[in-house]
Amino acid sequence: MPIEEPISFDENVQYRIGKYVYRLIDPRCGETFYVGKGTGNRVFEHARGDIEPEPDALLPPKLDTIRAIKAEGLQVRHVIHRHGLNDDQAFLVEAALIDAYPKLTNAVSGHGSGDTGLMTAREIVIKYGLPELVTDPPDRLVLINIRKLDKRDDAKAIFQLVRYCWRINKARAEKADYVLAVLRGVVLGAYVADQWLPATRENFPEIEYADGSEAHRWGFRGRAAPPDVWERYVGDFGKRIVQPELRHDQYPIRYWRC
Repeated sequence: MPIEEPISFDENVQYRIGKYVYRLIDPRCGETFYVGKGTGNRVFEHARGDIEPEPDALLPPKLDTIRAIKAEGLQVRHVIHRHGLNDDQAFLVEAALIDAYPKLTNAVSGHGSGDTGLMTAREIVIKYGLPELVTDPPDRLVLINIRKLDKRDDAKAIFQLVRYCWRINKARAEKADYVLAVLRGVVLGAYVADQWLPATRENFPEIEYADGSEAHRWGFRGRAAPPDVWERYVGDFGKRIVQPELRHDQYPIRYWRC
């Protein structure tokens, strides 16, 4: 007797599978567009778009994808990647899958991705051969994790990526002495933010992809930090973050003393 596609897990199944990690798949193209972890019937609720809005900026694209799929009379496909996990295992599986699927609508990176996430062998050798960042920085800092840098020695690209655009606490950011650009746990740039502005085309005409759709976010106008400050935080090739409070586990922004 064929088993119909389930629309929920009963209590027995929920108990047996415990915490799990799942993917949501667009049936129109077969691409994974979301990776998540949960318990109970979360995967079904997410696939239907029933999850309550969360306090992040990239939730709407996920819901837009679900609505578009439904508008064509189709249903979101989903798979359970691993089940019976504890919290630490679920974080690791989720983070690895997020790294493996670059077109996701997830609002945040996987747990630990900023420090121990996807890297080439060369990047690993570079990272662990770098000097350590001071463990108790004397300045007020905003550390921003950039994720899409092609060349780590491209100073212009690093500056453009770190200054635009972020869901940030403007009041706290304005108290900071410097903004640090971080890539996979390594500080690659230090800057003075002269002014934080809404991320609009009017405020950032030099940013070609600034179309106003992210006006709820912020960017800054600024400049490179003075040479002594640059040496303190960046040095010649970058400095490795070892202080747990400064690491980016999931969210791209970290504040220090501000």
